[in-house]
Amino acid sequence: MHVLARITFKPESANAARAILTRLATQSRREAGCISYLVFQQAAAPHVFQTVEEWRDAASADAHLMSPHVGAAFATAGPLLAGAPEILPYQQLS
Repeated sequence: MHVLARITFKPESANAARAILTRLATQSRREAGCISYLVFQQAAAPHVFQTVEEWRDAASADAHLMSPHVGAAFATAGPLLAGAPEILPYQQLS
């Protein structure tokens, strides 16, 4: 299962956002169901990030969202966000 998340931070928060998301990726990669967890920063708009996650199954992705490190990341990132993150599951076609 793949999950893509687009996360837009306030422009002045780009550096803090990079640190938060890098730490989140490191912690998430240690989860039993995580196959891959990548974070991308948009070149033209450095306050916009995209995560591309691959999980063993939907249960693993759901467990990830309930993990303490995700809760901590959301709590830290909350005041820095420009809007709600868009987090959507995808099915790989090719």
